[in-house]
Amino acid sequence: MDAKIFAEEKITEIREEVGKDKIISALSGGVDSSVCTVLAHKAIGDRMKVIFIDDGLMREGEPQEVQQIFTDLNITVEIVDAREEFFTSLQGKIDPEDKRKAFRNAFYTVFKREVLNSEAKFLLQGTIAPDIIETKGGVKTQHNILEQIGIDPQKGYGYKVLEPLKELFKPEVREVAVAIGLPEEIAQRMPFPGPGLAARVIGEVTPERIGLVRKATVIVEEEIVLPLNPFQAFAVLMSDKGTGVEEGKRKFGDIIIIRSVESMDAMTAEPTQVPWEILFKLCKRITTEIPEVSRVAYELTSKPPATIEYI
Repeated sequence: MDAKIFAEEKITEIREEVGKDKIISALSGGVDSSVCTVLAHKAIGDRMKVIFIDDGLMREGEPQEVQQIFTDLNITVEIVDAREEFFTSLQGKIDPEDKRKAFRNAFYTVFKREVLNSEAKFLLQGTIAPDIIETKGGVKTQHNILEQIGIDPQKGYGYKVLEPLKELFKPEVREVAVAIGLPEEIAQRMPFPGPGLAARVIGEVTPERIGLVRKATVIVEEEIVLPLNPFQAFAVLMSDKGTGVEEGKRKFGDIIIIRSVESMDAMTAEPTQVPWEILFKLCKRITTEIPEVSRVAYELTSKPPATIEYI
């Protein structure tokens, strides 16, 4: 694939399909949605409205960070506060598929409101090939898959969906990102699941539990991502408690699993061989800085048999 030619062709396709109508871009800050946003901006300019949904499930400071990056690219990003809506949709849900479907429904419901308010006819999103393959194959439900599993977005939500990257895998998307001038911090951005940190909380998703895994994620990114640059690394909060000791007395604390993997396209993955010194420091930091945590473990499972994310 010639990334520059691909980009030029997609810009033309978007311009022709949209005509004189308007688009809303579902920007998450990941490389996939970022590439889509820049392609559409080159195609139709200010007739595209860019929305970043603050669902309360993002990493520390992420909405504002993404907004600033695109401001520097002369693209205006509106942050929509939908935290209460998402947490309400996830309340009481334990099953992984139920949580992913609840997230999907909240996601498209919020965008339905935004599309109707802006009179847009199209929703632009960064669906890529693995999203479709894994959803259709029954591995896990990706929140951004509709038409491919028989859901008509026009009937269900009132708009058409544009997916200019749906035939590409992650390395190819990164090539396009470079070709259209996206900064390295976006072009090489570590993959992050659509449901955000909700994909890294086993059991019920609450603001308090998200806050805990968010703190652990900051530490993982500082201690593993910065020095080792793996394909993906993150913290997972388990649903049960582990026995710990504090001031000579028993306590029951949260359990954090650390996951770091190497991969090319997210279809297969192998665990990162993290040096013991890094793992030990990581554990000490998490249990010290997050006193609710009593145990930290590092996971060694490849994909397959495991998936990269926990849900």
